[in-house]
Order: sequence, then C-alpha cells, then structure tokens
Amino acid sequence: MKRVFILVGEASGDLHASNLIREINAISPNVKWQGWGGDLMKQEGVQLKNHIRNLSFMGFLEVLLNIRTILKNFKKCKTQIQEFKPDVLLLVDYPGFNLRMAKWAKQQGISVTYYISPQIWAWKASRIEIIKETVDKMYCILPFEKLYYEKEGFQVSYFGHPLIDAKQNYEHQIKDKPSVVNKGVIAILPGSREQEIKRKLSTMLLAVQSFENFKPIVACAPNLPSSFYDVYREKFPMVQFVYGKTYDLLSIAEFAIVTSGTATLETAIFKVPQVICYKSSYISYWIARSLVNIKYISLVNLIMDKEIVVELIQKNVTETRIKEEMTKLIFDEEFKQRMLNNYISMLTLLGNEGCSKKIARDLIHHYK
Repeated sequence: MKRVFILVGEASGDLHASNLIREINAISPNVKWQGWGGDLMKQEGVQLKNHIRNLSFMGFLEVLLNIRTILKNFKKCKTQIQEFKPDVLLLVDYPGFNLRMAKWAKQQGISVTYYISPQIWAWKASRIEIIKETVDKMYCILPFEKLYYEKEGFQVSYFGHPLIDAKQNYEHQIKDKPSVVNKGVIAILPGSREQEIKRKLSTMLLAVQSFENFKPIVACAPNLPSSFYDVYREKFPMVQFVYGKTYDLLSIAEFAIVTSGTATLETAIFKVPQVICYKSSYISYWIARSLVNIKYISLVNLIMDKEIVVELIQKNVTETRIKEEMTKLIFDEEFKQRMLNNYISMLTLLGNEGCSKKIARDLIHHYK
C-alpha cells in the first residue's frame, strides 16, 4: 500500500480519517496520500484535491437542488483518481457519493476499502449488494453493525469506536482546561452544514436566554467562515462563539443542546447531559420518514436501543420545548443522573481506546 486516495465528505469523517492516517503513517511512513477532506487530514499529510466545505449537502431536497454540482464532483473525482493511480481507494462514510465511486473504482481494478460503514441497517438495505460487489475490506464503528452485516453474508471488522481515541488524544494533549468565570456552561452544537444551522441555531439560543446562571457557548463549524455567524453574534450578544474548540467546550460544559449526528455521541463520551434536536426541510423529512427504518435518530439512543436522551424532531424543535427539556436536565437531579448512568453503560459497549491503531495495523496487513 504505497498510494492511497481517500474520500471524505463531512467534518466528522475528517476527524476520524485524520486519526487513522496518523496511525498508518506511524507504521508505514512512505504512504503517499491524496484525496478529498478537511484541514485535519491536510495536517496529516494528505494532498487535498477538494475540501469538505464544498461537499456538504443535507437532505433529499438539497441534494436535488445541487445535483449539477454533485455530478461535476463525480467527474472531477474520477479524473483525479485516474491521474494519481492509487493502490487503494479509502472511502470514509458519506455513502451517497462514496458507494458510486466504489462501483466505478472496482471497474478500474482499484482495491476499495470502506471505513465507517454505510448505515444500511437504517435505510437502503439494498445497498448491501453494491457493497458485496465493490468493497474489498470494510470497517464498522458501531457494535451492532458487525452482526448485521454478517447476517447479510458480508464479513466486516469491528475494533471499537474512533471517538474514544479522539477523546483520549485530546486529554493527552490538553494542559489546562479553559474556564468560564462565575457561570456554568451550556454548549450549543448546531451542526456543520449551513442548512441545519440556519434552521435551528436561533431557536436554540432563544431557548437558553432565560437560564441566567449559565453561559451559552456555540461550537462553530470549522468548514464555515466566521462571517456566517455574524448574524447570530449581533442578535445574541451574550453568547460566545468558538472555532475549532468543540472538545474544549465539551470538557467544561455542564449541559448541551446538540444537533443529531456524531456530536451527540461526542457529547455523551464527555458525559455531558444533552437535549438532541433535528430539523430538516419538510420534504426531506417526509421522504426520510417513509424510507428510514429506525426507532431513534441519535447514535446514543441507537447504540443503547432505548431513549436515554430526549430527541426533539421537526415541529418539536421550538424555544418552548427546548427550554422544558433543559429545565428538567438542570433541576431534576434524578433525570440527569439516569442519563449519565446510561452513558457509562454505552461506553462499555463501545470498547477501549486504540481503535484507529488497530485498524491501521489490520489495513496495512491486508494490503501486504
């Protein structure tokens, strides 16, 4: 494995990919990297051919509205891969795009590895046939996924969840935790895509205004310019906005309001009681409801197979409902403690640190 082209489409994938790349480089420092991703991957030596800020389209309607750009991206990506001539195409999550690239790469005789397996257990179960035909090696990161794939007749590897590593790496590097004088912190994690932030952030911030003993701090998406948040800074002058410091924020937060996605699991790993919000366009949500076959939208609840954190969805993402759930978290000690106890049980399922290192060793061994 000398040349790897890696495809990442979102901020969470940039984080997990960068940790894996670091571990691969430590074992096999002569690997040459090109690909699509973010700043964290670039720091690990990847020559970026496209940035994730150009790739995040959320929901069915948004994909349709940007279909011409997406089709151009497919063409651009194929050309770049052909020019680089990689030994391996390493796909990270982002299944709508990556599975199409896997099919094409297989036709070109390129080995395909998939890291962070597509969530076909939630929807589009028919994708298992494409995966069987095109993917040579797959790594999943949720404990129940290995059994699911194997029941479908496809062998995958599970070494734990990379967010455990990400938190451990953070704790090893941090010297002094940031502090906020005289007030507890409510972390606001509104997501990384423009559309989802615009739909929810104002509502989230309105909901926390009445909690005067707490300081609301927003984790800004690293893929968006600082100017994107100017309208919120003007409207909510009491709110602090931080860039590239999500883990710093979670390390001091007492409570959190979080957009559904990877951030819900990160918040739980930091043992911060949270309220989860999800709101997409009406059309996208209607289509998703008709196609998706899951009981919960958050990773925390999916892993535990029960509701341990409250999920506010679509019309329930209101100032009143968020305030109600935050009030329970802050003032109902039994409610809060039950959530924290469930976090501990969930962490046991996710396993110990070392996931990225184990995958790196296995991947290098596989391509010897």
